[in-house]
Amino acid sequence: MAPKATVYKVTLQIADMDRGYYHDHQLTLAQHPSETDSRMMVRLLAFAMNASESLAFSKGLCVEDEPELWEKSLVGDIELWIEFGQSDEKWLRKASGRAKQVQLFTYGGRAVPIWWQQNEKALARYKNLKVWNIPEEAVKQMGDLVTRNMELQYNISDGDIWLSSEHGSVQFTPEILKA
Repeated sequence: MAPKATVYKVTLQIADMDRGYYHDHQLTLAQHPSETDSRMMVRLLAFAMNASESLAFSKGLCVEDEPELWEKSLVGDIELWIEFGQSDEKWLRKASGRAKQVQLFTYGGRAVPIWWQQNEKALARYKNLKVWNIPEEAVKQMGDLVTRNMELQYNISDGDIWLSSEHGSVQFTPEILKA
């Protein structure tokens, strides 16, 4: 029998001074058996950085034709498509053709600059694509905050992010590789 996803209950308190967004979110998040705690926290970070009433996690890794995080309009158009890791150019081309905005959240330390050097020219043509790199140390520290029931506070100001919980805090600035 295949291992099942682990379910997490998450309360997010978001204070995003850059966007003027202040709201609490109650989320139920499924962690795929192959997903690390750190990667799951990068997904939560992307949610916090783009939070809105219509932003939602999709069915995730098991559905090939959907992003893991997206925002759809009332008529079903994809407003925002969010991907994670070091995606290949073909997948990002497809996303850029289907969504008004696409964001890629990379992480992985020393592997990211190598991936970026190989893909930067190809990705430059996608005007609706924004690429973020999350510092390796921040990803590790975020993973250390994981519990089954999390209460997380995200404070975002001038591009800096301060994430805190009862188990600690992390402060960092995501790097924009492509605006």
